[in-house]
Amino acid sequence: MPSVHSSSRTLWNPLIDGSQARIARETILAIAEAIRGEFDNILQKCKEPPDNYAPAFELGEGAAGMAVFFAYLHRAGLLANARETAFGFLDAAIETMSSRVMTPSLFSGFTGVGWAARHVMDLLGEPSSDLTEELDLALEQYVSHTPWKDDYDLISGLVGFGVYCLEQRDSEPARRALTLIVERLCELAERSEDEVRWFTPPELLVEMQRKDYPQGYYNLGLAHGIPGVIALLSRTAEAGVAAEKSTRMLKGSVEWLLKQRMTGTNSSFSGFLVHGNKSDDCRLAWCYGDGGAAAALMQAARRTGTPSWEHEALAIARKAARRDREVCGVRDVCFCHGAAGLLQVFNRFYQATGEEVFADAARRWLDATLEYRKPGTGVAGYQVYSANNSMEVELMSRFGVIEGAAGVGLSLLAAIGDIEPNWDRIFQVDIPPHPLSNHR
Repeated sequence: MPSVHSSSRTLWNPLIDGSQARIARETILAIAEAIRGEFDNILQKCKEPPDNYAPAFELGEGAAGMAVFFAYLHRAGLLANARETAFGFLDAAIETMSSRVMTPSLFSGFTGVGWAARHVMDLLGEPSSDLTEELDLALEQYVSHTPWKDDYDLISGLVGFGVYCLEQRDSEPARRALTLIVERLCELAERSEDEVRWFTPPELLVEMQRKDYPQGYYNLGLAHGIPGVIALLSRTAEAGVAAEKSTRMLKGSVEWLLKQRMTGTNSSFSGFLVHGNKSDDCRLAWCYGDGGAAAALMQAARRTGTPSWEHEALAIARKAARRDREVCGVRDVCFCHGAAGLLQVFNRFYQATGEEVFADAARRWLDATLEYRKPGTGVAGYQVYSANNSMEVELMSRFGVIEGAAGVGLSLLAAIGDIEPNWDRIFQVDIPPHPLSNHR
């Protein structure tokens, strides 16, 4: 197998080679052809009136995310006309964004389309200096509202807005918006001694969760909770944005999160913390559990140069890497809560450390990713468990990045190629490949 300690080491090295890489490549191309086969249908759905809302344009499940997938296929040289397909999807997403009112959500709103536009244009070497200026100004105004009463999380809230701002290099409005995002997070923060945390009140929960958690909770998942804040604050502190507040909140939130670690359980962290309730074991995934939490802590360690945090992050990640698949709670392939997300998380840890425990885990989850494929079903053989319009979970065919085949394709592409998969900045698992002392 390729080694990250090779004398010719680049920032990113293939995880696999040989026959397994060939199978992964064939799977990627099958996914690309299946998505391309739906091109006209997806574009038509983007044009539907707002009252017939469908997520066809979104970064998470729509055209914006598919544009990212095809842009990386072009960079890898795997598919003819991938560049044209990427721009076709991107144009459709931008046109939809410009023709209707939508939320700023990273995964389902205008910041997600803007993130994809900037990332794809940069990746493909196209000029993008003024591409998102109006979005930056709109977001700056939006996050100036105080007190903040909406979500703070990565998927829909402040953390996701911050991820967008960080992608808008050299944009003064985006930097001002990012400063305001830190201010809003500071306003929302609960403090006790040296600890900082963020509470999710019941009015921000979907009905099903509100029934289970009528008093609200502290969310310990990267997608919707405090690890997402930690990952973002590590980036703002590194960038010198509201540096004093960012650093102070980062230290306090890492301190608090580490105190929530459990012992004698399969997982180090629960998914939720409710005062008066015993914390439960948690599945292993990107969205909830130790995969996302460890990646957030590792980001904080690497981006601030804090060895003690790296020691803790690696201990959590190594335990997760050795966890038996039968007790991980993984039922499908998607990035969000399935095998592909764990493939990418552990591949990131491997690239960052060179430790074989992470390479072994990444390859096991790659095997699982390939095993979940059942040709003749779903999208290129893939179906995932997701909520339908009635919020009932069932096996579904999904095309997008967060729950669909495009996210699977991107994770497999990162395993066989030598191009750093910076698309995973939207998932906040982009652990620097080197310690800061080496890569600055």
